[in-house]
Amino acid sequence: MNEQEANKSETLEKGIRTDFSKAMSYGDYLHLDKVLSSQHRCSEHHDEMLFIIIHQASELWMKLILHELEAANASIRKGELEPSFKMLARVSRIQQQLIQSWSVLSTLTPAEYMGFRESLGQSSGFQSHQNRLIEFMLGNKNAQMLSVFQHEQELHGRMLGALHQPSLYDSAILALSARGLKVDPEALDRDWSQPYQPNASVEEAWVTVYRNVDEHWDLYELAEKLVDIGSQQQFWRFNHMSTVERIIGHKTGTGGSSGVTYLKRALDQHFFPELWSLRTKL
Repeated sequence: MNEQEANKSETLEKGIRTDFSKAMSYGDYLHLDKVLSSQHRCSEHHDEMLFIIIHQASELWMKLILHELEAANASIRKGELEPSFKMLARVSRIQQQLIQSWSVLSTLTPAEYMGFRESLGQSSGFQSHQNRLIEFMLGNKNAQMLSVFQHEQELHGRMLGALHQPSLYDSAILALSARGLKVDPEALDRDWSQPYQPNASVEEAWVTVYRNVDEHWDLYELAEKLVDIGSQQQFWRFNHMSTVERIIGHKTGTGGSSGVTYLKRALDQHFFPELWSLRTKL
């Protein structure tokens, strides 16, 4: 470092605030005292810290996914499609972060996991309410899943509300109809708490969009954003399943679920079905 660079560096360092007694610091803004003190191991095993942090970080990313999906859904419901595109694109990038996290967790060997598994009690990722809310938002509605949250009245109420709200795909279908594309009434006014069932008129409406991209550009862009999210969610599910199988094989999950067997069944539940089936017709 020459003399000029050294003087510049010294000047910059002198300009850095050092007294935060009356000002908000980086740690204050992010509440790092709470965030970084929230990792409480239930065992003395070294690798339990990895297990905790991976799941806590995943829950934070899921919180951001829900923040973006809820805003995107509201935008689509108002007929304002373009603002939703940035939000949906962000969701697919967040999903990539979540997918990558499984490769970090897979560094945990079966022997290492068994060293602290009993300390987890009945806690399980199966009980993640945010993951369930994401699935609801993407159209995978299942009222039976609410029973896990019955002991938390406020949370159960939130879950019940989400169950009865139109999913992101329901809102997209309503947008098709609002643009004059023919959609059967049963796809527009239905019990939103029930899983979505493929509808021929919805498929035909999307086919029209894909065959007339210039005329329906924003609907086409919306469809592709949904396909991105649906694909990433399936990748996340697959990596989840393969990581669990790598670590515990086909043992029963800590919360009593069937573990890998359940996760493999979940892979058969596809999102936005007509956006996939239409491709055969183009």
